[in-house]
Amino acid sequence: MSFGDHLEELRRRLFMALIVPIPLKIVLFAVSDWLINILRLPLTKAMLANDLDPTLQALGPAEVLLTQMKLSIIAALILSAPWILWQAWLFIAPGLYTFERRFVRFLIPLSAVLTLAGAVLMYYAMLPLILYVLVGFGARLSQNIEPTGVDAAIAAWVEENHDVAVRPTLPTAPADGDGCLVWPDMTMFVALPDADGAIEWVPVPRAHRASVLQEYRLNDYISFTLMLFLGIVIAFQLPLVILLLHWIGLAERAWFIKHRKHAVLVCAIVSAVITPADVISMIAMLIPLYGLYEFGILLVRFAPARRVAAGEVLARPGRGSDKPPAQPSKSPSATQSGTTAPRSQPLDQWQVEEDDGDDDDREGNNA
Repeated sequence: MSFGDHLEELRRRLFMALIVPIPLKIVLFAVSDWLINILRLPLTKAMLANDLDPTLQALGPAEVLLTQMKLSIIAALILSAPWILWQAWLFIAPGLYTFERRFVRFLIPLSAVLTLAGAVLMYYAMLPLILYVLVGFGARLSQNIEPTGVDAAIAAWVEENHDVAVRPTLPTAPADGDGCLVWPDMTMFVALPDADGAIEWVPVPRAHRASVLQEYRLNDYISFTLMLFLGIVIAFQLPLVILLLHWIGLAERAWFIKHRKHAVLVCAIVSAVITPADVISMIAMLIPLYGLYEFGILLVRFAPARRVAAGEVLARPGRGSDKPPAQPSKSPSATQSGTTAPRSQPLDQWQVEEDDGDDDDREGNNA
């Protein structure tokens, strides 16, 4: 193919890659409220567990809309990633040798499985734990306040009255001692005289008052959650990094086994960087990270570069590997002339050379 043909093929694949994400983004924007509620669920549980209001704030007229657009775009890119990777594969595959394609076919599915495992672990295990710990830090700053002044009168009224009317709004002309629970905020009010003797509605304070009011912005929380997901997805590619280091010859399996203690330290540092600044979240991230390190050592043992290049890893049962057939033996005439059959692919350190007769050929030619 000429250079112009390559550019035309690239343009075609880019166009095909955008066919799925753009319509998918429109569909996901229609259900963006559902996506936000899914991400909010761990925070809601953490706030309610600490007796706090789980309401999120939007500090600008366009904040909710912009958050929905951002979330729908990110979700569309994630869901359409297999299609985008497939189009990229169709573009680069014709330029790869057979053994190079085997490496890509081994790495891409493994990376997808690790990404999915990291996202599931973050949502169902780590994110609830992280939010519960972080929200709990602010909840511990609450303190009990003894009722004084007007609060004492409210406390006495609550102890004597147990029947409270529930109304959507407060009555305009209350009598002394009336009580009302306003729906849907479910805030209790008591009618008490002020300093001038006028009857006014006074809200009933909570028994626990927090010295730090925890109210989070919608955009900040969504960004915080997405960054956690991005961090764990990148961290879960550790086995592939170990495997690639072994394939290119920078480290052997014995080296990874020897430096396990150093690996624990590195995993601890990475956990401290990608998680909030608390010990529990760091430990919760450290354990799976080190488990991935050990998994990478297993991959180095069972999937060395030579086996992957030969197609011996994950071969279908009953079919063996898809290794190409061996080259036919050289004829006597070819031996005498010193020529060998041409190769269809270049050989490197990952492939097995079958040049047993080359030395004899050279000696015969020299003679």
